[in-house]
Amino acid sequence: MSIAVISDIHSNRQALEAVLREVSDSGASELWCLGDLVGYGADPNDCINTVRRNASLCLVGNHDLAVTGEIPLDEFSRGAGVAARWTQEVIGAEELDWLSSLEASGAAEGVGCFHASPRDPVWEYVISTLLADLCLDTMDERIGLIGHSHVALAFGRREGEPAFGEPRRDGDEEDISAGSWLLNPGSVGQPRDGDPRAAWLLLDIDAGRAQWRRTEYDIDGAAEAIRNARLPDSLAERLQYGQ
Repeated sequence: MSIAVISDIHSNRQALEAVLREVSDSGASELWCLGDLVGYGADPNDCINTVRRNASLCLVGNHDLAVTGEIPLDEFSRGAGVAARWTQEVIGAEELDWLSSLEASGAAEGVGCFHASPRDPVWEYVISTLLADLCLDTMDERIGLIGHSHVALAFGRREGEPAFGEPRRDGDEEDISAGSWLLNPGSVGQPRDGDPRAAWLLLDIDAGRAQWRRTEYDIDGAAEAIRNARLPDSLAERLQYGQ
């Protein structure tokens, strides 16, 4: 079974549509989304409805929870808070209801799914082998999927050994047929690893393989949409740098 895994779309319609075109050509049988559909970008309703139509599994992220009112906006940076408040003003009632119905963690096909981490599905950034070790200790499944950090990563652990891991680039593959794993697809809408292309993961459960993918998209169009919405210019500017 081949699954396309996406995360951290952040209302970037241009990036999401480009990724889904490549997902369609990949042969993936399902699409899973690890949360943060909204925030930062200018097309929250389009992104919510697109994921709702296409994903068989979808989680809620911390920015989504800010928009639904579950998390106070003062827990976010200025730019993120401004974007969340703007999203609250423009989001449709049906889209908000659906977003409010989602959970921050789940499981399917024997794979654990978490927006942030197995220990804290909403907030924890798993960006070190130490944190990966602690998370693997608490995870029931052998394979876990995480988002939130906006960095494509793979952490693994073999029996009796400490965790190991590193960032992943376009085309990198990993044999996950043995051991315990935490896999991060990176961000569709706002990558933060220096590569501005949209990031996603192709997971083959039967073959025990994971492949990281990057997709070119209309960055200028996404940035223009942010500026036209009168959101902070920094949210548009950062897209071209992958930061």
